[in-house]
Formats: sequence, structure tokens, C-alpha cells
Amino acid sequence: MRASLFITCYNDTLYPETGQAVVTLLERLGVEVEFRPAQTCCGQMHANTGFRSEAYSQAKRFVRMYQDAETVVIPSSSCVAMIRDQYPGLFEELGNEELRREFASFLPRVYELSEFLVDKLGVEDVGAYFPHRVTYHASCHGLRALHLGERPFKLLANVRGLELVPLENLDRCCGFGGTFSVKNAEVSSAMLSAKLIDVLTTRAEYCTALDNSCLMHIGGALHRQFAAMRTLHMAQILASTEATPMEATL
Repeated sequence: MRASLFITCYNDTLYPETGQAVVTLLERLGVEVEFRPAQTCCGQMHANTGFRSEAYSQAKRFVRMYQDAETVVIPSSSCVAMIRDQYPGLFEELGNEELRREFASFLPRVYELSEFLVDKLGVEDVGAYFPHRVTYHASCHGLRALHLGERPFKLLANVRGLELVPLENLDRCCGFGGTFSVKNAEVSSAMLSAKLIDVLTTRAEYCTALDNSCLMHIGGALHRQFAAMRTLHMAQILASTEATPMEATL
């Protein structure tokens, strides 16, 4: 199987180690991974701040770039939610019926990482080893838009050595929301404070998620609290093995 990695602008600029982990993981599972250097942004930030025509340009670029891809794998539930939920409206607004049809035929080949592993590859045990106490934060897009459900938990449950600690109020938003945290800083900070109490109560060594945007928000709060807990994208946990533990790749 051949998969095109859409790394997202967030991971590309701030968390390249997540993209490296995705490649390591998928290649270990026998997937041929390709990366198209001309990729840019999905357009989510533009759409959410009212720049619809700019978001449309990004959406059009995405569809045309990956139209011939066998599958597209994205390590970000928020970007996948943007593609599934907002692209149809963008194409309808600007009246591009041809692009809308191209997108409709292409969309079933776009996967969030945990969806790709569990639904497409049919794998729940990826051969990972991560001997640490971990808690999982369910981002809003993964929980409410993609309905990832048990997929992340199934993957983490099969990681050897990992102790998964339940996070109370799992459906509670961390308060990031992309541009929301900038436009509504005080509300965002209050939401983050509530989330931080639940995260710290787990006494986990790591807080993981499928979105580095949420992890950046939570990680910043942990850093300011001088907490020992670290944040880590799930791809990096799943890429870790006894032969090549995650710590050795940092």
C-alpha cells in the first residue's frame, strides 16, 4: 500500500519529529510513504477567521495535489475535520461544481492517522513499546467531528509497557481552538486551567493526543507550572520500539 503524508503546516514548522515518527511507524507496517514537498496548509485558519476565498484556494490546491493519491494520511484530526466538514461548503460557496465532484470522489481516501491504522490497515497492535504512565487527551475535532471513539484507546492498549491512565472529563475542551485562543484569550485560559487539573490528577508521565495543537496548549501550561509531565503526539509513542525507543530518537 502507498500512502501520501500530509504533514500539516503546524507539524511541519513546529513538530517535525511527529512527521518523522509517522514515516517510521508506517514503513514498519509495510506501507510505502511518499511526501509531496509542494503541500502547504489545509486552510483551516483562513476559514475560521473569515478569509473564505483564501481558504478556498488552499482547499483547491489540496484536492488537485492529492487527486491521484492512493491514500492520504494526516496526523491531525483538526485538519481532517476541516477537509471533511468545511471543504464542501467552500466549493459550494464559490460555485465550482467540477471541483466539488472531484473532492467527493477523493474524500474516502483521506484518513486521520488512527483511522488509517485501525480502519484501513486493520491493525491495533503496531508493535510499539513505551514503558511509561500515559494519559490521553481527546481533542474536540477527533471526539466530535471525526468520532474517533475507541480507535486511539485500542492502539494505546496494545503498546507494551504502557500504563494508560483514564483522564476525567474526557469530553472537556482544552481551550485552544486555534485562533479561538487568540480571539478569546481569557476564556481559553480558563478552559485550559480546568483541563490542567484533570491532566495533573492522573500523575502520568506523558499526556498524549492526536493533535499537536492541543498538546502545545496543554504543554505550555505544564511548563509554566514546572510540572514533570511531558506532552507527546501519539505517533511518537506508536513509533517507539524496544530496539529504537522513542527517547533515543528525540
